[in-house]
Amino acid sequence: MRPFHPLYIIEAFTKIVPFIPVTLATMAGTVLIGGVLGLLLAVGKLSGKKGLSAAVDSYIYIVRCIPPIVLLFIVYYGLPELLKASGININDSGKWFFVITTFSVLFSATMAEVFRTSYEAVDKGQREAALASGLTEFQAFRRIVAPQALIVAIPNFTNALVKLMKEGSLSYTIGMIDVMGKGQLLIGMNQGSYGLETYIALALIYWTLTVVLEKILGTAELNLSRGKKNLAFGR
Repeated sequence: MRPFHPLYIIEAFTKIVPFIPVTLATMAGTVLIGGVLGLLLAVGKLSGKKGLSAAVDSYIYIVRCIPPIVLLFIVYYGLPELLKASGININDSGKWFFVITTFSVLFSATMAEVFRTSYEAVDKGQREAALASGLTEFQAFRRIVAPQALIVAIPNFTNALVKLMKEGSLSYTIGMIDVMGKGQLLIGMNQGSYGLETYIALALIYWTLTVVLEKILGTAELNLSRGKKNLAFGR
């Protein structure tokens, strides 16, 4: 059995780090598309229309029941066939297209609940007081409800983002060369050798990214909370 080589962890780390932007870009695209879709789903859920609310609940339930890797394969192999029937050819689309499509669907289901719960966490009395003071519905939402809902949403959004990053590591299974994909390539190039060292390097990279994301969003939450307190005391 080949001995463990700690120094290869550093070598693998330096070779994988340049692919961090690929992982982050994929996450950014997913957050943008999945976030917008999640917001629309939350609006549908909060609309009070039973049919629309039931449809949203069904969507969220179905998406949550499908393992990410299964949905990725369904999109990767099934979407081109589905669109081909309509005369649309996406077989030449990059791997990123299928990855972002898949994880946007998953992320939207999570964000729909994040948006809904954060909105419902804001005291309805504040909205009613804002309307009574002469503000329009939109002004009340923008000035009173949204800032408070945002503070409530940040911790859950952080968890959703970390979950997305971990689930996104499955992208290598369809040939996406991101952080995980590069790690798998290194193991393949070494004919299976230095696998443990490579996975340790990957773990360190994902751990670092998680810490940075949590720190950034935690700081944002703290600053927004301070702003809310200062506003409350009229400072």
